[in-house]
Amino acid sequence: MLRYYANMTDEKTAAAGVAGLLRIQEVAAQIGATPRSVRYWEELGLLRPAARSDGDYRLYDQTDVDRLRFIKGLRDDAGFSLAEIAQLLEDEAARERSHEAYHATTDPSARLRILRDRAARYEHQIRMLRGKIERLTAMVDAAETRLARQNELAAGLAAEMDATAGGPTNNEEHPE
Repeated sequence: MLRYYANMTDEKTAAAGVAGLLRIQEVAAQIGATPRSVRYWEELGLLRPAARSDGDYRLYDQTDVDRLRFIKGLRDDAGFSLAEIAQLLEDEAARERSHEAYHATTDPSARLRILRDRAARYEHQIRMLRGKIERLTAMVDAAETRLARQNELAAGLAAEMDATAGGPTNNEEHPE
């Protein structure tokens, strides 16, 4: 299951002068991205706005670094678009909020509504992931079809060459 826990708070801004915060170049180097990508992901809302130093430099904590690694992994390793990543992150954040709301109430009808909302978000995530699997499966099937066609062409050409040359084409001798 897709999981990303982030208790991102406004304390980050208050802690902007505290050691342990990284500048954008350091974060980008750690996760293998460019500073421009990090800024872009922030602009898209995939990451909460960074804390700022007195010199107006963006500052990131370990929670930010973990979230950026997660985003980069979804994009690079799993092939998700940034829009899909945004939806997955929003669904996860909504489930976390609903978890808190569930435990904050004892009203059975409110709890039922919360559970149904969470279930709907899980169903959405499953549909999204299954759609990705189907698209990837179709791509694999198409590549296998192209490979089979290439192998057929190569075998046919090799057979033609054998027939016209009167011998094997792969530098092996025919057993007689």
